[in-house]
This record gives sequence, C-alpha cells and structure tokens, in this order.
Amino acid sequence: MEHLGIKMSIKNKPALDKQFIPMSLFSRGFLKHAKKPVSICVERDNGLTAVYDTFITGENKEADQFYIERAVKALLWIKGGFKVYICGDEGIASYVKAVYDQKGERGFDSRFMEQVYERMFEVVSLPLSEKPLQNEQPKPIGNNFKGCRIGFDAGGSDRKVSAVVDGKPIYSEEVVWHPKVTPDPDYHFKEIVKAFRTAAEKMPRVDAIGVSSAGIYIGNRTMAASLFLKVPPGLFEQKVKDIYIRAAKEIGDVPLCVVNDGDVTALAGAMEISDGNVLGIAMGTSEAAGYVDQSGNIAGWLNELAFAPVDACPNAMKDEWSGDIGCGVKYFSQDGVIKLAENAGIKLSHAATPGEKLKAIQEMLAQEQGRMPSNFETVPKGIQQIPAEEAPQVSANEAPQVSAVFESIGCYLGHTLPYYHGFYGFKHVLLLGRVMSGEGGNIIVNTAKSVLKEEYPEYDFNIHIPDEANRRIGQSVAAASL
Repeated sequence: MEHLGIKMSIKNKPALDKQFIPMSLFSRGFLKHAKKPVSICVERDNGLTAVYDTFITGENKEADQFYIERAVKALLWIKGGFKVYICGDEGIASYVKAVYDQKGERGFDSRFMEQVYERMFEVVSLPLSEKPLQNEQPKPIGNNFKGCRIGFDAGGSDRKVSAVVDGKPIYSEEVVWHPKVTPDPDYHFKEIVKAFRTAAEKMPRVDAIGVSSAGIYIGNRTMAASLFLKVPPGLFEQKVKDIYIRAAKEIGDVPLCVVNDGDVTALAGAMEISDGNVLGIAMGTSEAAGYVDQSGNIAGWLNELAFAPVDACPNAMKDEWSGDIGCGVKYFSQDGVIKLAENAGIKLSHAATPGEKLKAIQEMLAQEQGRMPSNFETVPKGIQQIPAEEAPQVSANEAPQVSAVFESIGCYLGHTLPYYHGFYGFKHVLLLGRVMSGEGGNIIVNTAKSVLKEEYPEYDFNIHIPDEANRRIGQSVAAASL
C-alpha cells in the first residue's frame, strides 16, 4: 500500500472497507523517513498548553503537509485549543495557517474552537528553540458516593438516570428521546427535569446531581453539543448554555457537576477495573471519549475522538457536520455499522432511524449466530424485505455474513488504538455504548486484539468491555459520583 509516496505494509484490512488506510500505519511509514524536528503546541483556556514533538521529511512536501495537518486536527479535537504554534518550519506553519483560516478547508474546526473557548483562533510560527512549555493541570473527578445522588447520562438516542444511595444504585431507567432533531430547547429542558425528578422521587432527599452529557462543558455551561444541533444560535445562547444549571434548580439548591460523557466513560472504567490511565470510548450515536490519568484525574481536554482522523484514504467517508473525511464518527458509531452493513449488501429501510437500523443489524447477527432473542422478528424493524427477483444473485460462500460488519469495526479499532496511544499513552481502553452491545461487541474486541497482536506487538495495553448492564447504564451510575 502507498499514499503520498509513503509505503506501508498492512496485513489486516477491514473485509467491508478495503480502501481503508490506517493513520497509524501512514504515520509509522512517514516517520521512518522524517528526520527534521517540528513541534506542535496547542493552547487552551487559562494558558494550559499541550506539546507534541514530532518530525517531517523536509523533502516530501505533500506528505509533510498531510501528516502535520492531520496531527494538528487530532490535537485540537483531543486536547482542545484556540491557538496553534508550529515550531521549526515556516513553510509548514504557513500551510497550516491557510488550511485553518475561516475560509480554509478546516474553517469548521477553527470556528468551533472559537465558540468553545470564546477566543479568536490563530496559528503562530515560532523557531523550535522558542516553543512553549507544556502546561497541564489535571483535576480529580468522581468517586463521591456518600449520600443520595442523581446520575444523569444524556445520550443522542436515549437518556439514562440513576438514583444512587451511598454508592448503591437503587433505581435506573432508560428513556428514548430525540434531542438531536428537536429545535425547541424547552423540549430538552423538560426531559432533563423529568429524569431528575424521577430519580429524586426514589430517594428521601437529593444531596448532589452529576451529569454525563455529550458535548463540551466548562463551568457546568454548555459550550457546544450535538445534542442541541437543531437549536437556533440565539436560543442556544439564551436557553442551552445554562440548561443543566436551570434544571438542577428545579430539584433544589444542591451541588451540580456536568462533565463530558467521554470522561465519565473513562471514570466508569477506572472504577470498574480499580486502576487509572484509562481511555474510555463509547460507540453509539457518535464516538464519545474521555481519559482519566493514573491518579484518577481529568485534564480538561476535549477528547472529541469523533472528529479526530483515523483513515488516510482520500476517498474516505465524509462527516456531514464538519465536512471532513476519515474521522472517527463514521467508523466507531452506529453510522459506521450502517455504512458497513450497506457495503455488505444488507438492505436497510430508508424510513428507519439510525438507532433502529443498528438494532436490526444486531438482531440479524444474533440470528446468524443462532442466538436469537425470544422477541426476534423475521424481518426486524429497519430492514427492508427484498423481492426474490431483486435480491443479489450470489452463491452461499460469496454472501457476506453480518459478523463481517463487526469484524470490520474491530479491524478499524485495532489499527486506530495505536494512533490514539500516541496522544494519550493509556494503559487501559474501556469500550461501551450501543454498538458494543451483544455479540457484536465481543467480535469487535476479539478482532481488535488479533490486529494489535499481529501488526502492533510493541503496544502493551488492555482492552475491557463491562458486562451488558454496565455497557448501558454504567455512565449514569458513575455520573452520580461527580
């Protein structure tokens, strides 16, 4: 395999996506020929700064530009920031500045970071000798279970709430809701308050409320979140930025903590395995992620792996929101499952929601493996029954199995975790979310482990999946400890 003049050797390709070019293998091949030192530094709120030391070839201009731009993209969505320093090469700095200009290819990214940090986005060129110093200030998170607590997990397809008394969940529920397609923020507010009150009714009092929510939160305020994607900007400013603060006041004057759902995923993992240095990834409506360091602290990073690159293929699938290609949201989410199912020739109903399509594919997998649930439908909701004359004419040994969908995701994951490791250095990976439910989750993990063993033997980290119940409600219980 070759891309931009960089040769790569790949032994394992996703069966349903043969054009996939792992960023990990591209980076490995690129760095074999890169000797000129360059540093990328990204500054965020309060002067906190992440430093990423790397190299370029100084000769293969196109490959240099692609490698650095993808690294900047990854750093912005993993660490976060409004100011990028490119240290050591003026030409590369000029290229990054043009690409991340408001009118450049990555204009979405720069505008998004401006919204989050409420500062103008800029790219600065510096000599390598003047690169900024790394400045990180991790903070402790969670493990506060004393008393009567509400834990709320706001997902894109369902909301979960738990009533937790002295660390023991006495009540949990999941309710389907539709936050991403609803423009009226009063809908979101009423649903959040309803969940809070449901949990509060199960306890003699409420001592604290912890919220795990998709999006970016600073000081319990919503800075950006796909949950409120359809809410107009004016109403977002007026009713969404403080939505959890207002909802908590409906319960009483109690402490509130709102944290990105990815960080709560990592917290849930650290609590379950009794260790730190955990990257948590929740595969559901999108790809949520978070990181807890060895001491159980969070660094205040964005951890938005949904928008970090994973595929170097120039024909990779485009994300409709950011306009970029090859990012995690189309590989480690229900969108990824649906894409691969369609590649496998599985006919999906246009009328079904993405969540219904995912569930239908998972039920097909159960049927394929002889593990049908008792309520399995002959034609699950989300699948279209094709007339015999319209069905693809293939022999039995040519027809792709549904398991190939989840094996392909596992292959994606096995190739992508080493790339993520270069930014995190994690010891454990915890996988949760709807995509990981059922036998599909086991297939994903087993395939990923096989790819890692064969192609990346130098990496030594552990992959965990919790039991089925914790895969679904573990975040709401962990949120109660915030």
